[in-house]
Amino acid sequence: MSPHRLLACAVLAVCAVLATLGAPPPLPTAAGEPPDRPVLVLADQSTPLRDDPAPQAPPAPAPAREPRTLSLVMGGDLLWHNTVWQSAAADAEATGSAGRYDFDPMFAELRPLIRDADLALCHEEVPFARPGQPLQSYPVFAAPREVAPWLASMGFDGCTTASNHAVDQGWEGLRYTADQLDRHGVTPIGTFRSAAERRRPVILTSADGVSVGVVAGTYGLNGFPLPEGRPWSVSMWDADNLLSQARRARRAGADIVVVHLHGGTEYDHLPTAEQEALVERLTRSPDVDLVLGEHAHVVQPITRVNGKWVVYGMGNMVAQQETSRSATYEGIVVRFVFVERPDGSFTVRRAAYVPTTWNAYGVGGPIRVRRISTALADARADRSRLLAARASIRAAVNGLGRPPGLHEG
Repeated sequence: MSPHRLLACAVLAVCAVLATLGAPPPLPTAAGEPPDRPVLVLADQSTPLRDDPAPQAPPAPAPAREPRTLSLVMGGDLLWHNTVWQSAAADAEATGSAGRYDFDPMFAELRPLIRDADLALCHEEVPFARPGQPLQSYPVFAAPREVAPWLASMGFDGCTTASNHAVDQGWEGLRYTADQLDRHGVTPIGTFRSAAERRRPVILTSADGVSVGVVAGTYGLNGFPLPEGRPWSVSMWDADNLLSQARRARRAGADIVVVHLHGGTEYDHLPTAEQEALVERLTRSPDVDLVLGEHAHVVQPITRVNGKWVVYGMGNMVAQQETSRSATYEGIVVRFVFVERPDGSFTVRRAAYVPTTWNAYGVGGPIRVRRISTALADARADRSRLLAARASIRAAVNGLGRPPGLHEG
């Protein structure tokens, strides 16, 4: 066979092999030239050849979310008698700030309690004096407006303002007080500057995203009428009004709803029948989780009604009433820790109160509000007076029987 014929047969044989492998035949070449090197075409590498994949294990369940918690604290009446602000003025002068007010030394021992809470409330019982207006004490109050920035610096998130003194300075005083609180980041609760504000629930939200609706009402206004043409300006403490506000707060997304009541009989350690009837109705509602109270200027019982915690009265947080009424120089700061249930609702995990007391201005120097447990560790303190105050507060707190699960701090 000729060389050319042998070359042609070899080319045909190679083409047959390549065709068998699925590769295209080589391009034809000029006679006498060797063919191009054949190119092997492999399977698509994006789909590698392999056996059936092994069954995949189901994804691990997401870790359960930790239930959210919220700690809430509140103290008694902030009742700014003239000797209270005079004491604050003396403290300011002692540090070279004459003509100003320094409330920090007065409340230094309570600051950690307030600042450590997820939500801190106060009861600003009296209005502030407007610029150019003189300060006034009992019976018609006008407190230093410097109180507002101090409340913010203490760590208070909101202050209830519905009280028997809410309109001591009329409509302008009510509005100015709310404006000053708002200006410094403290939400006013229970007095309103417009009908629209009255309809809007007050909801405060913690850093952990727990939202707390707060509702407040007072038994009366010391004989003063509501501001003319503004029947919505002060929340009163009738049950229908309070429950309506609580329901709106819940529907607006509040996880917890607190109702604050200003009422009772002054200087009486026990609640009135009216207080008890109102609390009974409030605590029957699924829209109310906690009831806190003020006004008597002495400590009243802590108890449970319909399974919910009730504080009938926290006494004063500061005041300067007759020294013959020693119980008006006593108070409690309450602390409730709520925890989230699996269904998203909240319940109280821990209930506690902290007994406090303070001195009359000029007796032992400027006013110092003392946490009794801390003061008892001070060797310079009047131990007998502190022990008497603690015993008095315990008796008042347990006035309706000692509630299981209540702690003293």
